[in-house]
Amino acid sequence: MPAPTLTAAAHTAPTLTEPEREARAAPPTLTFDERLALAALAVDARIDAAPLNLADVIRGPVDIPAAPQVQPYRTPMAALLHRAHTRLLNDGWCVDRLRDEQGAVCLIGAIRAEASSRSQADDACTLLLDIVRDEFDPSAETIASWNDRQRDGHMPARLLGHAASRADARGI
Repeated sequence: MPAPTLTAAAHTAPTLTEPEREARAAPPTLTFDERLALAALAVDARIDAAPLNLADVIRGPVDIPAAPQVQPYRTPMAALLHRAHTRLLNDGWCVDRLRDEQGAVCLIGAIRAEASSRSQADDACTLLLDIVRDEFDPSAETIASWNDRQRDGHMPARLLGHAASRADARGI
């Protein structure tokens, strides 16, 4: 039995007149301003017009805990003096007392606050007094008297930093 043959249906395009052919061949030329206006309308159509809830976006400042300070010294006395130096810088400096109403500390107050025992604080104060006598004031009788004669906290803070590096150099 012979296979059926398929015949293609004749499909012809409609005949266009000359003006219709020219209209389809070249779209109308738009000016730059017209193309810009159309582009703006296209962008506007894509934008979500719902109002933005800024409460979801804007946050207040976050309290970030201070990063633990790296301890530059390995010896216990140097580490103690460095912590006292940091405390004096952070809390502020005072005279005539170990700690004032605002939390500022004197040299001895900073050392005692950071020492693990009273004897460790006493040893640090003895070392500090030796450095004061050697490098700043040979007539200084105590750390407290030297601290109280200072005009501001610059020299006491400098002394603690210097004492920490000297203690580290001595290995104590």
